[in-house]
Amino acid sequence: MALISDSDAAVAREAFGAVGTAMLTPFDAAGGIDYAAVEATAEHLVDLGNDQLVVSGTTGESPTTTDEEKRRLLETVVGAVGDRARILAGVGTNITAHSVELAQQAAAAGAHGLLVVTPYYSKPPQAAIAEHMRTVADATELPVMLYDIPGRSGVPIDTETLLRLAEHPRILAVKDAKGDLVASQRVMTESSLVYYSGEDALNLPLMAFGAVGIVSVVGHVSADKFASMVAAVGDNDLDSARRIAGELAPLVDAIMNHLPGVVAVKAALELQGVIPTRATRMPLLPAADEQVESLRAQLIRSGYLQ
Repeated sequence: MALISDSDAAVAREAFGAVGTAMLTPFDAAGGIDYAAVEATAEHLVDLGNDQLVVSGTTGESPTTTDEEKRRLLETVVGAVGDRARILAGVGTNITAHSVELAQQAAAAGAHGLLVVTPYYSKPPQAAIAEHMRTVADATELPVMLYDIPGRSGVPIDTETLLRLAEHPRILAVKDAKGDLVASQRVMTESSLVYYSGEDALNLPLMAFGAVGIVSVVGHVSADKFASMVAAVGDNDLDSARRIAGELAPLVDAIMNHLPGVVAVKAALELQGVIPTRATRMPLLPAADEQVESLRAQLIRSGYLQ
């Protein structure tokens, strides 16, 4: 049973959906963004079962895209599927003023919500993290999902900081990739913040602790099964949820544990014919041929490739 109230969960799902994927950014062979492939990818993901897409998250290789590319990416995705899914813009950076600019640009481009990661590299203290998040949330009228991923940002959002941030009227949710289930449970118990799993290996455990949905990488391939798992947890059918999670475990391992997630899902969607090339921008390199063949074998075993 979820620890958050039904009303808080309903507000979050209205704002953010329940089954989300942090969408990749397709590039062409020359290194430019392939906007036709962006549109095709967005449509594929929503058809597969996603009711939320994050544009310009780190899986979208946002550190390598310009602000103008971020604007056009968002407009393309909103235009393609914005009537069928909630579109969140990743606007977090380690410069508060830049994050504010990106948030305002996202609002103007039609985003339904914002994803704001902890400022990275600088390792700001907790009071500074809280002020950064409030400043970005104050920049627009859009609902905000915080992204807590200390393995990448270098510093967690502490429990007490999250409890204080829950008081902000537009900060509604947390994408949790901290891996501390007890701490996450406390925030869910003591505040109105609604949780989404941001780590595919912990999707079911975090939902069993009270999360209402997921923001996935593996959802590029398996959002249909994740949607079934989320629905099963919502129905208190943990036997079915465990069965689905067990079926997905080898695919999660193949995508998340041997390559950067975006490199693996680009290879997967190239194999499926969704995107024409698995090209990345440096400092990432595309999957090597032998890595692609290993991934192909797992996609076939999982039923996602003929």
